Amino acid sequence: ARLKTADDYTYMHSVAVCALMVSLARQLDLDETSVREAGMAGLMHDLGKALMPMDVLNKPGRLTDDEFRIIKSHPVEGHRLLIEGNTASDIVLDVCLHHHEKVDGSGYPDRLSSDEISLFAKMGAVCDVYDAITSNRPYKAGWDPAESIRKMTEWSKGHFDEHVFQAFIKSIGIYPVGSLVKLASGRLAVVVEQSEKSLLAPRVKVFFSTKSQTYIVPELIDLSRPSITEKIVSREDAAKWGITNLDELWAT
Repeated sequence: ARLKTADDYTYMHSVAVCALMVSLARQLDLDETSVREAGMAGLMHDLGKALMPMDVLNKPGRLTDDEFRIIKSHPVEGHRLLIEGNTASDIVLDVCLHHHEKVDGSGYPDRLSSDEISLFAKMGAVCDVYDAITSNRPYKAGWDPAESIRKMTEWSKGHFDEHVFQAFIKSIGIYPVGSLVKLASGRLAVVVEQSEKSLLAPRVKVFFSTKSQTYIVPELIDLSRPSITEKIVSREDAAKWGITNLDELWAT
């Protein structure tokens, strides 16, 4: 509640990271108690941002060195708030303090590396970055989900734990829910659900013909079914096709 009062975006980001942490924990076959702990850690990881100056937290463009120094204090401040509250578990405290650590030791606040970083903090690092780069902000549009996975793969060597990152990809798919894709038939579709059978063959909703440049009657297709010959040939940019209601299409 304190975080929502301070900054609505950070509140929504925290809820999203909570959901991603739960999904990732299940992908890693953690027990249900650990899954719950992971979710709670995601919910509380950015609590320290409630104490950051709003003009710095929501500044468009690059931060100055002094501004970045201020923002980098949010894990420590959040950790302090949770300690004061005296109800957070060790896992929640750890993720709050260490979700910005990197496996190559270049993160903050403690410059931990590799095995010094807990499994839950490694999970927090991946989920935090994914939601941040896919989210729309007043000063920038979020990246497409599939493009975000591609970018994170480029960064993963020094930033993320490889085992955790690969599990994360499996939990959301190579074509995450909400991705716009083109099928071999020339139709556009939005990914609505992952398939347990193949990361490359999710369930999609077809809704647009690139050949006639018109919307068509929406149709759900499970690309993993043996009888389906359709396949994804490319990831597409919604703006290129003038599609503005992609979120509505996959959510309904």
